[in-house]
Amino acid sequence: MNFQPVLPFAGLSGWSFLERTRERQQEAFNSSTTIERDTEYFRENISGITSAADLVADRRLLSVALGAFGLDDDINNKYFIRKVLEDGTLETDALANRLADKRYLALSKAFGFGDFSVSNTQLSDFPDKIISAFQNRQFEISIGEQNSDMRLALGVQRDLDGILAKDTTENGLWFSIMGTPTLRRVFETALGLPSSLVVVSLDQQLKVFKDRAEQIFGSSELSQFSDPENREKLTRLFLIRSDATTQFSGTSPGAAAVTLLQNAGYGTSLI
Repeated sequence: MNFQPVLPFAGLSGWSFLERTRERQQEAFNSSTTIERDTEYFRENISGITSAADLVADRRLLSVALGAFGLDDDINNKYFIRKVLEDGTLETDALANRLADKRYLALSKAFGFGDFSVSNTQLSDFPDKIISAFQNRQFEISIGEQNSDMRLALGVQRDLDGILAKDTTENGLWFSIMGTPTLRRVFETALGLPSSLVVVSLDQQLKVFKDRAEQIFGSSELSQFSDPENREKLTRLFLIRSDATTQFSGTSPGAAAVTLLQNAGYGTSLI
């Protein structure tokens, strides 16, 4: 049978409950029939895959591969995914490097079809890494079916860790945030920015993101979110502001956010 995660509350109450129970719920979810069947198939067969063409030809393996990176909706875009994988990540003009959505870059780098003469699918620890990512992502999707904000909040730590580990400039890190749909939504909401910001130039967007982070967190440097306390503050602020949009639809977003922040004990210094 399949396990459906329990999420009895929304907002900060729901987040606190989820943090307390996630480990137990994740274990039960991983043992669900569908998840266990798909992951075992992947574990038993992925070493036989030596090219991007092989991977996209096996729908069950491809489903786990894409699911591990939050790209489930691309399951039918076989030619596109094959191109992403075959181009690799080492050349600046590789497709994954040219796409704004950096999940494709992570996918291509993880499998290594276009980067190495022998792909990463031959490594002994490769199945466990992909399966773990797949299980976590599918758990988040299941949570998201009940509350989409909770799904985004669950992914903050993983997505931020992946970006902060990059060897690039501060602006490069911000561009990665802006190019990762889930993190962009979290940061936009937490910083009180409109989604319509996407229509202005990237340089203008960058300035707005950095200026707002400076105002709210006291620094525009993304390295501050390596600190668990700042990361939790980001997540909670995201949930508070998002909840404000729902609960105070007849009130201006600014006034609603002030009310919720004060009730949560933050005061108005974060706005």
